[in-house]
Amino acid sequence: MKLSQFKFKLPEEKIAQYPSDYDPETGIYHRDECKMMVVHRKTGEIEHRQFKNVLEYFDEKDVFVFNDTKVFPARLWGNKEKTGARIEVFLLRELNEDLRLWDVLVDPARKIRIGNKLYFGPDDAMVAEVIDNTTSRGRTLRFLYDGPHDEFKDALYQLGEAPLPRTDITRATEEEDTERYQTIYANHEGAVVAPAAGLHFSRELMKRMEIKGIEATFLTLHSGMGFCQDIDVEDLTKHKTTSEQMVVNKRVCQTVNHAKADNRKICAVGTTTIRAMETAVSTDGELKEFDGWTNKFIFPPYEFDVADALISNFQQPFSTQLMVVAAFGGYDLVMKAYQVALEKDYKFGCFGDAMLIVD
Repeated sequence: MKLSQFKFKLPEEKIAQYPSDYDPETGIYHRDECKMMVVHRKTGEIEHRQFKNVLEYFDEKDVFVFNDTKVFPARLWGNKEKTGARIEVFLLRELNEDLRLWDVLVDPARKIRIGNKLYFGPDDAMVAEVIDNTTSRGRTLRFLYDGPHDEFKDALYQLGEAPLPRTDITRATEEEDTERYQTIYANHEGAVVAPAAGLHFSRELMKRMEIKGIEATFLTLHSGMGFCQDIDVEDLTKHKTTSEQMVVNKRVCQTVNHAKADNRKICAVGTTTIRAMETAVSTDGELKEFDGWTNKFIFPPYEFDVADALISNFQQPFSTQLMVVAAFGGYDLVMKAYQVALEKDYKFGCFGDAMLIVD
């Protein structure tokens, strides 16, 4: 497959700026009432439903696999020493707790050099020093803070805001986005990109899942910026993604493997979840425990070993997430479904509507 095969015209007004099931006038947010397109792989049939109907396509003892990563407030705004220039700092990951070292992206990068100091918050409450240039945009910052590490993290996160992806959200970040851009089951902190398919699950829907006897199990993949960055090669076999940390524990392996042996359906909630499972699957098709890093890049054609169904949002053209969805649903069928989505006014992006792909 070539990069150009994932091109389609996506008008800006089709990209959701707020959750599809959010009413800005009332402030009411029903996570599970967005639109849901159901795509049947075997027949090519396309249905139009609401997300709260998703359980109708599954039976007792089927399994939903979720990514329980937790997004932290990764976007900070600082000022450069002397000039006072406003600098966006995007936290990626902590490199060293004792030294307060963080891997970050800065914008505009041309203004930031090794040795520069950045000041954050009211009265310059937090100070950081640039100690390394890692890429054209990337830097290593050392935060100058003498208190305990937990206190430092709390103070740092108080300065941050929800890291809404600028490829989707062009409006200003709002305080409510901290809750909107987080799944209700988020548990393990470490992501700067939310597993968007999981944003549609409400507590009521999770309870109905439990009552119906559908099992929910959780793995962790800390989604980073690398999986969202532009691909700059036409030949997809030459694209390399940055690594992301993930954990697949014993419990999720036992749940999934038992269900597979019993011919039950396995639904992956989101492209991060299905990539994690495909990283941890063994040659015999069983899910194995995994604690490490993955740079798994999936694009058509690809044969999946674990999941029978996939839930995803509608993705941007050229995106790696779209490639995963096309690999699972079949390139021709998925691209056809995306054209239908544009015609039927489905919303795209992290706050957009959902697609369920089933057999």
